[in-house]
Amino acid sequence: MAEMSDLFGLEGCVAFVSGAAGHLGRAMTDVLCDAGAHVILNGRDDAKLAAYESELLGKGHSVERVVFDVADVADSAAVRAFFSKLPRLDVLVNNAISMTPKPFAALEPADFEKTYASSVTAAFESVRAARPALTASGHASVINIASMYGSVSPDARIYAKPEQASPFHYGPAKAALIQLTRHLAAELGPQNIRVNALVPGPFPRDSVAKDDPEFAKRLAAKTMLGRTGQAGEIAGPLLFLASKASSFVTGAAIAVDGGWTAW
Repeated sequence: MAEMSDLFGLEGCVAFVSGAAGHLGRAMTDVLCDAGAHVILNGRDDAKLAAYESELLGKGHSVERVVFDVADVADSAAVRAFFSKLPRLDVLVNNAISMTPKPFAALEPADFEKTYASSVTAAFESVRAARPALTASGHASVINIASMYGSVSPDARIYAKPEQASPFHYGPAKAALIQLTRHLAAELGPQNIRVNALVPGPFPRDSVAKDDPEFAKRLAAKTMLGRTGQAGEIAGPLLFLASKASSFVTGAAIAVDGGWTAW
């Protein structure tokens, strides 16, 4: 039987995380670092990314930052050039999304296009550009970060304020990302590249419970566990999919939602 360190360890592996300094991005990046991977931190805000890079280096982790927008169509050549220079990539986490929340009546086609491009098109382009590096790994894992609202619709009864509701351009993009995951898994399976999706449920920032405790309670009541998720609770499922522990798992969409979508 394989040792735990063999199943879940990522020593010698190279990982790339888009949106690395975000709410869930940090938790996912932290666990990849803790497992021994060299992690490439990606984002659009250089100051924020540099501060996080410094924090991780201070803990003795092996990291580097690259600043570009994976969803920037005008910069797609630069994105492709970056991935094409990687000799090897073992873990690719497509976490970034760019979206401006707007109410139903205010939405424009451009809002859908921006959200779809940052969630779906960016994931596709990143995987396609990184394909040679992923193939070189021999056991690569691609992890797309979707959402429970790619599987079910929002329950309007829990959103007392219009600005709290999940926007109409968010869920459809995440649903497309889940389906893209299946297509990529089928395409890349012969190269032993696994492609899966994590489907998080309610992971509100700490400020939500502080600023609107009643809303936080309504969110918690929708889960089977009677609470919302803490950012660190995405780490275990992410590490499972990134590591050899999930070596026979591909094309899957794994819910991490406290049972929200299983009622």
